[in-house]
Amino acid sequence: MEKNTILAIALSTIVLIVSLFIQTKYVMPRQQEKAREQAAEFEAKKEEQEAQIKAEKEMISASFSETTVQNSEDVQEFVISTNKAKITFTNRGGDIISYQLLEHKDKETGSGVEMVNNITSSNRAFSLSFGGTENPALNDVFNVTKKDDYTILFYRDYEIKDSEGNPKKFTLGKRYTFSPDDYAFKLDISIISKEGGKFELGGASYTLRTAPQIGPRYDKKNRYEVRQVLALNGGKKFRKNISDKFYDLNSVDWAGVGGKYFTMLVKPSSPSDMIGKIKVSSKSENEDGCQIFIPRKPVLDETSNDTYYIYVGPRQERELIKYNDQTKNAWNLSNAKFNEALQTSGFLSWIEIILKWCLEKINLFAHNWGISIIILTILLKIVLFPLNKNAAMGSLKMQKIQPKMKVLQEKYKNDQQKLSMEMQKLYKEAGYNPMSGCLPMVVQMFILFALYNVFNNYFEFRGASFVKGWIEDLSAGDSIWTWKRNIPFISAFTMNNLRLLPFIYTASQLLNGKITQYGNPGTGASQSQMKFMMYGMPLMFFFLFYNVPSGLLLYWAVSNIIQIGQQLVINSVMNKKRSELENEKTINKNVLKFKGGKKKTR
Repeated sequence: MEKNTILAIALSTIVLIVSLFIQTKYVMPRQQEKAREQAAEFEAKKEEQEAQIKAEKEMISASFSETTVQNSEDVQEFVISTNKAKITFTNRGGDIISYQLLEHKDKETGSGVEMVNNITSSNRAFSLSFGGTENPALNDVFNVTKKDDYTILFYRDYEIKDSEGNPKKFTLGKRYTFSPDDYAFKLDISIISKEGGKFELGGASYTLRTAPQIGPRYDKKNRYEVRQVLALNGGKKFRKNISDKFYDLNSVDWAGVGGKYFTMLVKPSSPSDMIGKIKVSSKSENEDGCQIFIPRKPVLDETSNDTYYIYVGPRQERELIKYNDQTKNAWNLSNAKFNEALQTSGFLSWIEIILKWCLEKINLFAHNWGISIIILTILLKIVLFPLNKNAAMGSLKMQKIQPKMKVLQEKYKNDQQKLSMEMQKLYKEAGYNPMSGCLPMVVQMFILFALYNVFNNYFEFRGASFVKGWIEDLSAGDSIWTWKRNIPFISAFTMNNLRLLPFIYTASQLLNGKITQYGNPGTGASQSQMKFMMYGMPLMFFFLFYNVPSGLLLYWAVSNIIQIGQQLVINSVMNKKRSELENEKTINKNVLKFKGGKKKTR
């Protein structure tokens, strides 16, 4: 062994020993001390939060119990306004009958998005029913005390019979507390018994329900709109399309309903007090509904104070994620995981995150989401160009080795294993990878699927205009002409809009296919398949994607136009390669002829 090698090993050993000593002596104790400090801090915060909740519950209980209840029968409405919403209450049931989001306009009405829809005289938002989900909502008139600009109390005395037939006297109270700059509010529900004992009606104390339908206006015929049941079930995401059904959940961490761009989520402060079974209703009177019912377990104490944190606002990541950090919301909520209510592309969500990040960075200087989409499309086509070029060159190599492949297929037609080995050998010698043609297509399809979800659900595209009078909203289809009179079949398909982008996309796709086929002519069955891909697929997609968000078709049309330019470049390179290949074949034939002629002369 060389002297320098021995020295290097010795020095490395010394460095390792010294570093281990320093880590054991100084670093690890500090880390352990820091961990202990963090644990102590966490426990202190936990105790502080528990004490705060207890104090709040005692205060709420006191505020109701100290009130002299004289049941009122005068129906009145009350309004609370924050910077985020204008909320209208009725003292009938102490429920919400209107919830307008001030920062988000309804495209049809021009006013704030109404988040509480399909309200009727017997079905309102955040109403209560005694007992289980099958019982009707309370329709009695409550007494009202408005504490301040952001707090309102509803309360009433009741005497009813429990599940065992025993009369129960108690005060029921609902306290709404809002914050001026938060989409979430707090709902406290109190049951104060005047006799003590268990309060049970059919296995539950009461059931809390959301609004019959969330806004904006829901059109079931629009397949790009959606209504979903959302929940966090014991830390796991739960999502189902709306249908009349009961769902068994291990733990209702939160539950709610979601639309394409807005959501309503209910988070109990104590999930263990909830019955792990929520009811979903898809009907509201004669209209399409989207309502969930959350039952509460029987009350065992004389006094019950339940707190719910309710989010009513945009289904937007930057808003929902605030409830994972107690410093960023008004209610000191942490790790609420409201962001699990977002729609994602499943296993492709990581691509979606990258694409959103790129779009947001581009839009910082573009200041127009349509221009940002075009720039992103250009960047993606530049990145993917080498893959497309390699695929085209691969097809040329495939053509070059085609005669040798036919020889091998004939030679080993009865020995598939040997044929496979010889084919792999031939591919290696020719420098051809059979997967090279599939890779660009797979990558682009993954990106397209992720982009579809981005353009269909990305909140920032809602109402984002690109070209006035044409593409007014990137989250909806474009329109150059709208008619009011319904035309059979045509109106159902076009939604009474003549759209230009689907025609641009289809024309660019047809031209792109024509140029691609010219650069890579097939034979036999492959040629007929290419003709279907060239003509059939674009026409089929025209009908399928006529009403898709204009942002997606803008991306696709621009992508096709760039692809046409790139394909012309690829075709030029391939034509040169083909000429070289033909010249090589001609030379080889001439050499063979010359050798054959020489042999005959002899």
